[in-house]
Amino acid sequence: MDSPPNFPSDIPPEPRREPILTLPGGLTAYIGLLAIVHVVWSALPPELEYWTIETFGFIPKRYDPSLLATAFPGGSGAKVWTFVTYSLLHANLSHIGFNVLWLLPFGSAVARRFGAFRFFLFMAVTAVAGAVAHLVTHEHSIAPMIGASASVSGAMAAAIRFAFVRGSFLSFRSDDADAAAQVPALSLVRALQNPRVLAFLAIWFGINIIFGMGSVAIGAEPGSVAWQAHIGGFLAGLVLFSLFDPVPRSPRDAASEPSGGTDRIP
Repeated sequence: MDSPPNFPSDIPPEPRREPILTLPGGLTAYIGLLAIVHVVWSALPPELEYWTIETFGFIPKRYDPSLLATAFPGGSGAKVWTFVTYSLLHANLSHIGFNVLWLLPFGSAVARRFGAFRFFLFMAVTAVAGAVAHLVTHEHSIAPMIGASASVSGAMAAAIRFAFVRGSFLSFRSDDADAAAQVPALSLVRALQNPRVLAFLAIWFGINIIFGMGSVAIGAEPGSVAWQAHIGGFLAGLVLFSLFDPVPRSPRDAASEPSGGTDRIP
């Protein structure tokens, strides 16, 4: 028996359903790392919990050269690794959740653009910048600082270098996240001349100076916000973006970048 002929259908094909939120692998791994660290730390007995903060949190007093300097766990090694490890510890679920909330739009775009290796390296570098800013402004403080907010701030700063360009993820002209994250970025000079970037900077700095955004110091100053660390991470992300960015600039923007600003991580 012959099969019935195929007639063209007037019914349009059902549109392909896309996930509401897709995260790049680098960001998923970063959030997963924060979650694992928090779960493991929360499961520790109380005496080990605070030992972990003192060993892996950033304590400005640790770098006091005076003879009366306090001895902290971790020895000389902690003077190096705590510039990064403090950013992996969070005080509670609301603390880690707040940072992840900000990472979803901004960190997602940066991780798509940089790839996993550059993204992790970038988050580490901005964490170091945040720790340096905190050390300069809290030279003798004994309160440990923890939280990823300096790195999150760095990711926000990196994102605004391409966020407002036509076709990018804050321009409302493209729903393709991968394509939106690959538009040529503004040079630092042009970014600082862009009214939308300047408005974002004014709002961001205002919020941080007045209220802070979430890094917590535990100890002598319980619950205080390390807003100077946020600013250090933000400025590092804004200025060092070009070192990590693999997307070629437009000729106009490349010409306006300060000398040495086009060097990139291979």
